[in-house]
Amino acid sequence: MNRRSFVAGMIGGVALGGIGIWGWRASTGSMSEYTRYAAAQRTDLPQDPPLHDLIRYATLAPNSHNTQPWRCAVGKNSIGLLPDFSRSTPAVDPDNHHLFVSLGCAIETLRIAAEATGRPGDVNVEETGAASYVFSSGMPRPGPMFAAIPRRQSTRTDYDRRPVLAADLETLARAAAVPGTGLVLITERPQLDRIRDLVVAGNDAQMADRAYLAELKHWLRFNPRTAMASGDGLFSASSGNPVLPDALGSRAFDLVFTANAENNKYRRWIDSSAGIAVFVGDREDKTHWIAVGRACQRFALAATSLGLRCSFVNQPVEVARFRPELAEIVGASGKRPDLVMRFGYGPVTPFSLRRPVRAVLL
Repeated sequence: MNRRSFVAGMIGGVALGGIGIWGWRASTGSMSEYTRYAAAQRTDLPQDPPLHDLIRYATLAPNSHNTQPWRCAVGKNSIGLLPDFSRSTPAVDPDNHHLFVSLGCAIETLRIAAEATGRPGDVNVEETGAASYVFSSGMPRPGPMFAAIPRRQSTRTDYDRRPVLAADLETLARAAAVPGTGLVLITERPQLDRIRDLVVAGNDAQMADRAYLAELKHWLRFNPRTAMASGDGLFSASSGNPVLPDALGSRAFDLVFTANAENNKYRRWIDSSAGIAVFVGDREDKTHWIAVGRACQRFALAATSLGLRCSFVNQPVEVARFRPELAEIVGASGKRPDLVMRFGYGPVTPFSLRRPVRAVLL
């Protein structure tokens, strides 16, 4: 029995059991309400926005499992971004690498939004991984990356295999040029196939890890109601999975979330992509992980402005024994690859949610 028929059977059984349409809607919430809620979080910034609005934009940055592992401190002419270790994911990210990459994505988003709306400044990063943006007043400097912030998403579905123009690949590479980091763009099928095989091997290893599965399940949101209540986590509909009541979703996860099904999905995803971007920091430390996050977000925003979609396939960097082979493929032997991101042309999927700004303020 495949995943779709199993889930359909469960849904039918529950309906016949007497929950009915009203009970189903009451336990899951509505997608239309979810869509309005997500859109409100992504409304355009006003002219001369208050600092809380800039923070709202910063929190739209990509982050591992959508845990949003940051806290914000507001000063007179500064916004600090600090790691929130209570939102770490030790099974998939035991050294908090992804956490600090996520901080880098957020601080770069903040910088772009602030400069676009008349607060030019500088990003400062301490060895501890605390980051801050210190600004002054100036002329607004909006641009394509700023416009892309509320439209960027991690699009976890099939793409259409169309190649990306060489000029657009050059635009992506220029956008992601951040000191202390390197970017390798892979578009040739033999190399893509090698990375695909590494992704599948890494996924096999993670699917055999009970701690990884428990952690992933903890951050899954099976329906709009739960997603809106938490404001975080991975919403099932964003990756094409059905909306289910929590209890049913949890049970379905345990029964149909298999290594074989996930491996086939990742093969499809990579085979349908135009290319893969691999980000490599010059060194393994918090400041360089934050720099990688900044480069990654600049890449993602530039891709969004070009009509491209992106999503992470990080298994070869999350499972440590596969890092050397990935580094060899991309010509970075001896270094630790930091992120693997596929890109291509694809559909818009439901946006993930964010917690309200008051929840991240110190």
